[in-house]
Amino acid sequence: MARRKPKRLPPIPGWAVYLRTSTKDLQNPKMSHDRQRFSIQQSLLARSELPLISEYSDIESGTRADRREYQNMLKDARMGDFSHVAVENAERFGRNDAEALSVIDELDSLGIAVRFADYPDLNPMGADDRIMVSLSFTLARRESMKLGERVRGGINAKLRNGGWAGKAPDGYVNKEEKTEGSVQTQHGKYTRWVEQDPKQIQVWRYAWELLLENSWTLEEICEKLHARGYYYHTGRPFVKVNKDGTRSSARNGLSRNFHNWFYAGWVVSEKAKISPKTIRGQWKPLISTEEFERGLEILKRRVEHKTPRRRHFYLLSGLVYYV
Repeated sequence: MARRKPKRLPPIPGWAVYLRTSTKDLQNPKMSHDRQRFSIQQSLLARSELPLISEYSDIESGTRADRREYQNMLKDARMGDFSHVAVENAERFGRNDAEALSVIDELDSLGIAVRFADYPDLNPMGADDRIMVSLSFTLARRESMKLGERVRGGINAKLRNGGWAGKAPDGYVNKEEKTEGSVQTQHGKYTRWVEQDPKQIQVWRYAWELLLENSWTLEEICEKLHARGYYYHTGRPFVKVNKDGTRSSARNGLSRNFHNWFYAGWVVSEKAKISPKTIRGQWKPLISTEEFERGLEILKRRVEHKTPRRRHFYLLSGLVYYV
């Protein structure tokens, strides 16, 4: 005789609130959660006699979106801890319409309803309302794409005007100042620029002097910087002394900076299709263009005349194999 499955108890009447903010959003996560919470309270909770049982909130990193609280909410839902889930809108609930609708279907099978504050009367289990949920994701993706286009356009415009839109390289620092009045109308809430870091710029001035002497390898330059007690701005040493006494130099990072046209005062961007020596940057260069190109030539000659590593020759090479 087949064993009957135990009858599932109905979920506890009450609301679970889910809040989500991405760190890619240009906003304060706490303020975003407060706004979502207020919207849910006004549109859903205030119209219901059910109590608020629990709240879950996630802040996604953009590169790694674990959404731990989202998983905790689903775990508690499967335990029957609440009967309703409140979200500000469908885009906050899932990464895409397929995932969101799949979870909504699972929750419905558990006797749990999902409601959205922007459309409080919408029931995603209804045929017409389900189309609205899918459409909201489509519109959200479109808005995200349009926002990306506007951001990229703004970055490219700033670069072509000689500004810098990214993190300044070692030896320089990003600065910003809040604007007021007519300046704010033309340039936004903040004016941003790049300037030399008085302390760290000495490190790179000395590094470039050593390179232009054309007497020292990159490893030797790292050693000389290390001997002076210099570090990268992050605190990373130019030479790391391992536990066994061996030394490893940060020559790759040094080489990348020696190839960076920023130090010669030029804006260069492959994405924005800006080639070297076409747009002058609005920051004080560390070295002249002539010195930078001489440094590139020194590095290039070293690569071209690099002595290949000698390989040992064995008498039976290629003749004897181990099976």
